Amino acid sequence: MIWCRFEDAGVPVYGLAEDEWVTAVSGGPFGHYEKSDRRMPLAGLRLLPPVTPGTFFCAGLNYRAHAERAAYDGHAVPERPEVGYRANNALTGHLSPIVRPSDCAEPLVAEGELVAVIGRPVRHASVAEAREAVFGWTIGNDVSARGWQRSDRTFWRCKNSDTFKPMGPFIVTSDEVDPLASATTVRVDGEVRASFPTGDMLFGPYEYISAISRYITLSPGDVLWLGTDETATVVPGQVVEITIDGIGTLANPVIEEQLP
Repeated sequence: MIWCRFEDAGVPVYGLAEDEWVTAVSGGPFGHYEKSDRRMPLAGLRLLPPVTPGTFFCAGLNYRAHAERAAYDGHAVPERPEVGYRANNALTGHLSPIVRPSDCAEPLVAEGELVAVIGRPVRHASVAEAREAVFGWTIGNDVSARGWQRSDRTFWRCKNSDTFKPMGPFIVTSDEVDPLASATTVRVDGEVRASFPTGDMLFGPYEYISAISRYITLSPGDVLWLGTDETATVVPGQVVEITIDGIGTLANPVIEEQLP
């Protein structure tokens, strides 16, 4: 199944996507739902992030090449799965703009990431149990302002400014796709800037979920962003696209903040 979430008269609504059409549902993917008789063209909908997570986990340095580049800045290559967090205020949907703050003069950095969506409560899970807990997969763009990342004590604005976390456009259920056998491609204005095997991670999603669940309960709707291997710079006026085979393409224009 392919789930999406869209704005309907100002209200978020879940839908099931098929052949460029969306059927609205009552309820949602993590509980009881019923299909309605409303079927709408996908192209006419304003898509929202396909889920608003209770907890927004992120793996960070989870591909060797990226981790080794970061080692030049004093970060060690991870030896075990360790997780960080991001803020829901930074989420935005497919085709919505990434807004570079007016006092940020540098190019932004786009990072295409596979995102695991949790479908059931998880605590003290084995790797096999963690696999069963993944409801499906979506795409994330972990936008960063590297200057702020180096100068600030925390990631509060360099990674969590409003619109810095595009996610979507769909959740494709686990029975439909094996993203670890796919490729991730990042394009800027149609030009390929990064491409890598999605599954070529230091630690896989199920290892991460199992490790997290040793200490933290994961709940339906939580998301785990799984890191990137290559990055691309973007500036206002450009469009960045993240494609993961079998899941789709997440596209967002980049604009400059306009102060009142």
